[in-house]
Amino acid sequence: MTTDVTGILRRTDLLRSVPAEDLGGVAAASRLRRFRRGQVVFTAGDPADSLIVVVSGSVRIVVRSADGGELTLTVVPPGGTLGEVSIADGGPRSADAETLEEGQLLLVPCEAVRDICARVPAAAQALTDSIAANLRRLTEAVSDLVFLDLPRRVAKILLSQPRGEDGVIQLRMSQEQLAHQAGGSRQSVNAALRGFERRGWIEVHDRAVTVKQAVTLGRFAGDGR
Repeated sequence: MTTDVTGILRRTDLLRSVPAEDLGGVAAASRLRRFRRGQVVFTAGDPADSLIVVVSGSVRIVVRSADGGELTLTVVPPGGTLGEVSIADGGPRSADAETLEEGQLLLVPCEAVRDICARVPAAAQALTDSIAANLRRLTEAVSDLVFLDLPRRVAKILLSQPRGEDGVIQLRMSQEQLAHQAGGSRQSVNAALRGFERRGWIEVHDRAVTVKQAVTLGRFAGDGR
């Protein structure tokens, strides 16, 4: 188990440069947990006691309003991490996290990560880089919400998903969850997808989307700035 966990940690951007003996100690203190689809990982305001590595499946980070509105900030894929900000400032969780599909998460104690960052400059720099990347991504997302209409936001989200060589995107979210990320309603997202399909840019089959004209879709997503 320790060997497997060490390998998982070694593949993360944050801990890939940590010496083997130190990484082994972090692995020994970490624990693997399996989550069901749609299971809550944590909620805003919870104490942040662990860095979370997505081993399999994916996790969406979402903020909710008092009246039940939702906005998905990001979707963390396998190999990604969440909780870096709390490592830096020791504060509570700032958003909710829930799984989009069944998978495994690795919970790494925050204190262990802070200790590594204090002793390994490359790890501290990786933590800083990760927080900066998240800030840039959120800044772009806010800009998109203000300056792009919904179809263009949907196009950008589609193009940000991993695609196979055949251009197929296996969406890990429902149209309602896609709407939460795009900042619109499920009906408006469906209309945008059908509009792309009529133009021949994509094909939609259940939760699979084939991007047939990525360049054209990308050009459309970049218009209107």
